[in-house]
Amino acid sequence: MKNNLRMSAAPLFVSLVLLASSVSAQSLSIGLRGTGSLPIGSFANAQPADTGALIAGAKNGFGYGLDVVIGFGPIGIYGGFDHVKFDCATDTCQTDGKYTMQGVTAGVKVGLPKVSLFRPFVKGGVTFNSLQGGYGGSKSNVLSTDKTPGYEIGVGLDYSLLGFLSLTPQMRYVGQNFKAKIPGVVTPVAPTEHAVNYVTFDLGFSLHTPFGGKQ
Repeated sequence: MKNNLRMSAAPLFVSLVLLASSVSAQSLSIGLRGTGSLPIGSFANAQPADTGALIAGAKNGFGYGLDVVIGFGPIGIYGGFDHVKFDCATDTCQTDGKYTMQGVTAGVKVGLPKVSLFRPFVKGGVTFNSLQGGYGGSKSNVLSTDKTPGYEIGVGLDYSLLGFLSLTPQMRYVGQNFKAKIPGVVTPVAPTEHAVNYVTFDLGFSLHTPFGGKQ
């Protein structure tokens, strides 16, 4: 898990730091967060209308994430990493089944006018996630997906604690479609896409480092 985190997040972090250095960005913030996620739609349906659906029946998930934001005044360019495990309770899952969602995000974060120590923000970006899970009630039956583009939109608050440290609660909606890949099974010419959508409630801390003499 730690190796996957480093492999997925490190290139994104390095790219954003280089961008900040080359364009004299006003600030750089690095944040870690815990994530509670609520699956919605067909992803959460324990009895999907499509009887052949293999990605279904997900329950609440928990995980962690990383965010890096390059700030230009109220507008920031952000990159993120997510790793979330969803419980699963349906016949299509393993007996102790879990879905594991993992991937990166790149997008734009816009800060709204500050109210006391609070600065609201909105954000939106493109996600590149993949999914792993099980089906058929057996631990030997596994499925996976390619890393597929999707999207996220979110709202939140930056609450300043010490000037350079912020508490950052946020809520995000993540939407994407996946095509399941099953070992030993020939994939159809046009495999069925499964919607995997969920809402996340995140709480984390961000460390802010000024660039170019401004915060």
